[in-house]
Parts: sequence; structure tokens; C-alpha cells
Amino acid sequence: MSTFDERENAFENKFAHDAEMQFKAEARRNKLLGLWAADLLGKTGDAAADYAREVVKSDFEEAGDEDVYRKVSGDLGAKSDEATIRAKMTELMAEAKAQLMQEID
Repeated sequence: MSTFDERENAFENKFAHDAEMQFKAEARRNKLLGLWAADLLGKTGDAAADYAREVVKSDFEEAGDEDVYRKVSGDLGAKSDEATIRAKMTELMAEAKAQLMQEID
């Protein structure tokens, strides 16, 4: 195998790893968002965990975060506004990535 082929293979492996980590971070963020929203909705225990799973599943409707936002926003109604939900999504993405990095170490 040539050096070029080895470099190409390394780049492909890195791309695949980065894509997997991004997927895991988004799923973790959605779970954390679901737990946050469940708390606002007064759900606890198994009901909160079930709701968090619903939020994670909602991300498979379309590419991007809008499907998750719509799910949570629609369920919360007047309990939270758009800016708060979107800020929480950003905050929880950072938290999800930090959690994943801790698990790797």
C-alpha cells in the first residue's frame, strides 16, 4: 500500500469516527433536552425517561435539529419560548460532547 493510500484510508477513518461522534453527541443532547422538557412538563421517573426517548426518536424525521425543536416546542407550549429552547439545545450539545469525551478518557 502506498503512502497516499494510507493517508486516504486514515482520512476516511477519521471522517467516519467524527461522524459517529457527532451522531452520538446529538442523540445524547436530545436525551438531555427531553429530560429537561419532561421536568417542565411535570414528568418524573419512567414517564420522563419515556419522554426523553420520544425526543430522541423525533430527530429521525428529517435532517437537522428542527424536528427536535418542533417536538419539544409543541409539547411545552407556553411553558417555554423559542429562544429558551434553542439556547438549551446549544447548552446541552456542549454538555453532551463533554460527557462523551469523559467516557473516552
